[in-house]
Amino acid sequence: MASTPGILTDYPWKPLGSFKHMILAPWVIQNIYSYVVRGENDLSSFLIFPFLLWRMIHNQFWIILSRYRTAKGSNRIVDKCIEFDQVDRERNWDDQILVSGILFYIVSAVIPGATHLPMWRIDGVILTMLLHAGPVEFLYYWLHQLLHHHYLYSRYHSHHHSSIVTEPITSVVHPFVELLSYVVLFAIPMLTTLFTGTASIASLYGYGTFIDFMNNMGHCNFELIPNWLFPIFPPLKYLMYTPSFHSLHHTQFRANYSLFMPIYDYIYGTVDKSSDTIYECSLKRKEEFPDVVHLTHITTPQSIYHLRLGFPYLASGPETYKWYLCLMWPVTLWTMMLTWIYGSTFVLERLRFDKLTLQTWVIPKYNIQYFMHSQNQSINRKIEEAILEADKKGIKVLSLGLLNQGKDLNRYGELYVHRHPNLKTTLVDGSSLAVAVVLSSIPKGTTEVLLRGMPNKVACAVALALCQKGIQVATILKEDYEKLKASFGSEYNLVLSSNFSFKTWLVDDGLNEEEQKKAIKGTVFIPFSQFPPKKMRKDCFYHSTPAMVAPTSLENVDSCENWLPRRVMSAWRVAGIVHALEGWNVHECGYSMFNVDKVWQATLQHGFKPLTIPAATKN
Repeated sequence: MASTPGILTDYPWKPLGSFKHMILAPWVIQNIYSYVVRGENDLSSFLIFPFLLWRMIHNQFWIILSRYRTAKGSNRIVDKCIEFDQVDRERNWDDQILVSGILFYIVSAVIPGATHLPMWRIDGVILTMLLHAGPVEFLYYWLHQLLHHHYLYSRYHSHHHSSIVTEPITSVVHPFVELLSYVVLFAIPMLTTLFTGTASIASLYGYGTFIDFMNNMGHCNFELIPNWLFPIFPPLKYLMYTPSFHSLHHTQFRANYSLFMPIYDYIYGTVDKSSDTIYECSLKRKEEFPDVVHLTHITTPQSIYHLRLGFPYLASGPETYKWYLCLMWPVTLWTMMLTWIYGSTFVLERLRFDKLTLQTWVIPKYNIQYFMHSQNQSINRKIEEAILEADKKGIKVLSLGLLNQGKDLNRYGELYVHRHPNLKTTLVDGSSLAVAVVLSSIPKGTTEVLLRGMPNKVACAVALALCQKGIQVATILKEDYEKLKASFGSEYNLVLSSNFSFKTWLVDDGLNEEEQKKAIKGTVFIPFSQFPPKKMRKDCFYHSTPAMVAPTSLENVDSCENWLPRRVMSAWRVAGIVHALEGWNVHECGYSMFNVDKVWQATLQHGFKPLTIPAATKN
């Protein structure tokens, strides 16, 4: 919101929430019915809804491109960080598409000559270009200056300028009445061509696409206009802005007011003196090599929308099932096919902590593929390629996340260390910190626990630590009992039980509904696996998978890690960061494990905190 919100700040459909798009339904249904059923040959009106969908897709494309490029670091303009408050503020960026949709439908119904438009008219296209370059650009420049007057700025325009580091959708995040003022300006070429009878589908929808393109480009925070372009045609410097030119307006505020054509800033002397320097420096900026990489993978088919490169508002919350994503199954299927055939590891996000630069890399493999033996070789090759690339780039630590460290897949990452004994990048599976987090989650005063799940590396270490503390560890399956006994070298406080009456359960993601029904009321389920079990009981308590709350000094956190809450990171990921902070250059992979107490104390000293589960989260 603006610092002092004025009247008509909120959009009229704000009370409708996520159902706001339904306000277009009557017009959409009427146009489809008229064109398909009644056979009315009015393509220009019928195309209004596809045009609105195209605008959504166009904006989403820029979101993906901008976030990917700024995460890599090449040609990035502003180094400051984006946080959750900006994502929340810009969540309703599609409001401007609703406004344009409503106006298009009203104009097509009210203004004579706004229907049955031809596909192309050259005179209308030229007139649109001239009117934009003249009145629209000129009037916008002075309107923009007016919006920076302290009265209007504090009530309206400051909302837009709250985003110092811009994203493409920042361009359309404005209070309602401010957006209407822009709509009036952009309507000048459109209405003029309609009233003069020169309008066409190309001029109207092409102009709308042009505005979106230039708006998104100017706010993308990476420079993409090549410097060889301006010497070829010198006047272009005054006719087309660059992302770095407009970025300076968001950092300096009192310069570079122009819409898309800087000519008026040059005429009236409001060009920032550093515009050319920032432009050149941004173009020369190389890809950023991080200190720490967390290597993860895609989980479910619909998780692509929850990635930071997907939908920002979905990525900014824990991953949960959204029914409306089922409507996007063609896109989901196409994405799956693309990643299965052509997919390569990609950069997802970039963070900063202390003096470290952190990145997350994603292998384009889904959960289901990790359980297919035929995919093991392909997955291991992808992981190995990522490790070797990290080593080549001088990355200090690479942590293995989710199923990338499976025992049956690569023996908790040991496979790669054996293949490359001279590896300089430290490989971390994070098991020691995961053990420490699970141990810290055990309720005080606990005397016995039930271990229900595959006794993997973390589970065995947790069970051994508990037994050494005098806490009895029980298992239901004899097979699990024998595995734990063999890993201990003796029985300790390990018992084989036939009942489920334990208040504390250590579980993995394989815990099913039938087993949960056997638990007594008030049971605490503590996962030791990468993936959480399904929550089936409303009278029991469910801890998160091993994770910790990140300190506030961790910058650029604007998305959630899978199903974890905001600013919470998995223990496996945190372990890689701590290894780099401490300068430990010992691999933690295979069946070896770092000192649990040492890792835990170091993690706490660096500001990470245990994730507490209050009673209110009982599900």
